[in-house]
Amino acid sequence: MMTTHEVNFDGLIGPTHNYAGLSVGNVASATNAGLVSSPKAAALQGLGKMKTLMDLGLMQGVLPPQQRPDFAMLRRLGFTGSDAELLDKTHDADPTILAAVWSASSMWAANAATVSPSADTDDNKVHLTPANLVSNFHRSFEHPTTTDALRMIFRDPRHFVVHDPLPDQSRFADEGAANHVRFCNTHGEPGVELFVYGVDAHEPGSGARKFPSRQTRAASESIVRSHGLDPERVVFARQHPDAIDAGVFHNDVISTGNGRVFLYHEQAFAASRSLMTDLAGPLGQELICIEATQSDFSLEDAVTSYLFNSQIVTLPDSSMALIAPLESRENRRVGAFIERMIADASNPVNAVHYLDVRESMRNGGGPACLRLRVVLTEKERRAVHTGVLLNDELHTLLCEWVERTYPEQIAPDQLRDPSLARSCIDALDELTRILDLPGLYPFQR
Repeated sequence: MMTTHEVNFDGLIGPTHNYAGLSVGNVASATNAGLVSSPKAAALQGLGKMKTLMDLGLMQGVLPPQQRPDFAMLRRLGFTGSDAELLDKTHDADPTILAAVWSASSMWAANAATVSPSADTDDNKVHLTPANLVSNFHRSFEHPTTTDALRMIFRDPRHFVVHDPLPDQSRFADEGAANHVRFCNTHGEPGVELFVYGVDAHEPGSGARKFPSRQTRAASESIVRSHGLDPERVVFARQHPDAIDAGVFHNDVISTGNGRVFLYHEQAFAASRSLMTDLAGPLGQELICIEATQSDFSLEDAVTSYLFNSQIVTLPDSSMALIAPLESRENRRVGAFIERMIADASNPVNAVHYLDVRESMRNGGGPACLRLRVVLTEKERRAVHTGVLLNDELHTLLCEWVERTYPEQIAPDQLRDPSLARSCIDALDELTRILDLPGLYPFQR
């Protein structure tokens, strides 16, 4: 069997990282709205996370941030004038619109796309569908640049298919890989792809009551068709509405998987027991289930600690490790659960690495939110645009670039500052030269 790798493409946190509380249903985002952010620290934390995984022997890539602020969006909404006038007029009319066009939310690359490896698809190519993210305005205009970036990075048509996003309509609301888990015996074998949704138009009352259900079953079914997946190796599962209403806005806040390992909370899914049977059948082997119960810790603990937004990774020696946020260790009940898990010989997760990604966490995104998993054969990996594959030299260059160009802090009232806007866009212009992605941004065309 050919060598395959799981490459984690992390979203590079952009220079406009700020706390605006724009994401309804994301408890951390709402709780920290209006705080002063630290873009430079945020980006260095993200790069530190990438370097940690690379030093563990894993392959690591970088996805560039979006062009922000997005002045073109303000003009689409009817605002006129110079850049300074656009910022002032928008602030006076509706500060939430101003915050939306400054949002650095593309940092959470788990929402960039849904990815199916070539072992699963009928044409034996890697398929990527950029997420339309229509559930939130501030994310709904990310997909044009995301699509362009993915087509520049995965540009060889012999190996890759980057689809157009699904229609910008609520029936096909798609939040990407944050609601998708792939199980397999080894990365190179055909796997079983789990698609998790919050609402189904044909299932009355399937949505949550308090917070919006962002992923639709219709969106997931469309991706299954366009990726050419074997219906016998696809499983659909509905999120538990109580979990969504507790702040589980994406499935990756309440479950995660790697290989045959499935880590989840007992309240993650509407029908957990039948789901495990449905997954094990086409996989041909039982899943290694690590279930956290209410007696272990509550849904509230899960949301505040972001345990399930950890990454489970397979290391070069075939052992598995948990890549967790510091907040998971700091929660007494969750920290104790992790210690029991890594001491339990019945599962292969035998180590934990706690990382400081506090700037991301304050906006509601942990280690797994920051990355998009792409399984590649060796031939496919060689066809990826090399400018975005992390090595020591690129890591150093990116850290130096952040230190030179990023603001130390951004307070809400700074979002009307045209000089800050210009410096952030100038930083992105330089980034495209570092990553060798010329013409990625609209302002460069």
